[in-house]
Amino acid sequence: MNRITRYLARPAALAAIGLLLLLGPSGCTTAARVGVTNDFDHAVNFRAFKTWAWYPQQPKDAEGGPAKGYESFLDKRMRAAVTTEMTAKGLTEVAVTAAPDIYVAYSARVEDKQQVSPYYNGLGYPYGYGYGYYGRGYSPVTQYKAGTVVIDIVDARRKELAWRGTGQAQVNQNTIDEVETHRIVNGILSTYPPQDNNARR
Repeated sequence: MNRITRYLARPAALAAIGLLLLLGPSGCTTAARVGVTNDFDHAVNFRAFKTWAWYPQQPKDAEGGPAKGYESFLDKRMRAAVTTEMTAKGLTEVAVTAAPDIYVAYSARVEDKQQVSPYYNGLGYPYGYGYGYYGRGYSPVTQYKAGTVVIDIVDARRKELAWRGTGQAQVNQNTIDEVETHRIVNGILSTYPPQDNNARR
C-alpha cells in the first residue's frame, strides 16, 4: 500500500475530500455560466432581417419599468445590452415608424431557487463518506437567487413570434446588475440567428 492509498484510507482524508467535492459545485455557481435555451419558427429566413426596433408594447420588467416618465435600472441595462449585441450582429436599430424588419421584447425576473447536492445520500453525509463528520445537521439544499431573462424577436411584417431565447444564471442580489445583465443577454443572443440545419438561409 503506497502513501496515497494509505492516506485515502483514513476517515479524516475521506471527509476532507468529501468537503472539497461539496464546495466544488457551489463555488462554480458564481462563475460566468449561463443556461441558455431557444426556440424558433423554422420557416423564417432570419438572414433577411436587417433592422430592428423595440416592441411598442414592451411589458414591464421585474422592477416595474419601463414606466411613464422614467425607466428602471434593469430596463436601462437590458436595453443597453440588447443594443450592443444586435449591433455586433450587423442589425440596425430604427424607429418604430421606420417599419423595422423585427421587433425585440424582453422579460426579466429574479427568483429564489434551491439546489440539492448531488453528493448527498439522505443519511446526513455525502455519498461514500459515512463517518459522521457532517452530522445529521448537514443540509443538502443550497438556497440561491436566479436571474431569468427571456428575449423575443417578432417578425414585424407578419406580427408573429419568430424566435425566443431564454437565459438563466445565478445572481447575487434581488436584481440583475449591469455585469450580469450583459453576461446573460450575451449568452442568449449568442444563439441568434439560429444555426439549425432546418433554418432557411
